[in-house]
Amino acid sequence: MRRKDREITDIAEIIDVMKKCDVCRLGLNDNGYPYILPLNFGVEVNGEKITIYFHSALEGHKVELIQADNRASFEMDRGHELEYIEEKGYCTFVYESVMGRGHIRILDESEKLAALGKLMAHYHDGKEMPFDPAAVPRTLVYALDVEQITGKRKVRKVNN
Repeated sequence: MRRKDREITDIAEIIDVMKKCDVCRLGLNDNGYPYILPLNFGVEVNGEKITIYFHSALEGHKVELIQADNRASFEMDRGHELEYIEEKGYCTFVYESVMGRGHIRILDESEKLAALGKLMAHYHDGKEMPFDPAAVPRTLVYALDVEQITGKRKVRKVNN
């Protein structure tokens, strides 16, 4: 990372940023081009292992890409705030971001419910929330096992 002063090195802080994000952008290989999707997600941390869960329809272009090449990159960000210092003509953004990569696994039926629970908990302050079990058989659930991860933070320079 070029700007070491902005790097988040504490894994607990990186995970905290992830838990505050609303969308995870997943990057897949589409014949040599990136195919980027904004997705809802859930996060599970088990020791040093981080897993990001997603769901979708059972079929489609995304599913075909995952089946052809399960390598993936991801990015999520939050806290966007314009910082403009008029007298200096300085304009930038305050933010926090996390990005990384890993491999995707399509989950079997025995793993789906727990993963969907992680997705629901992400958007409900960590609480277990009910969802329609009739949707589970027609839902594909997959996990990105994170192999590399970085975090970055740009803080406000001055109070405007």
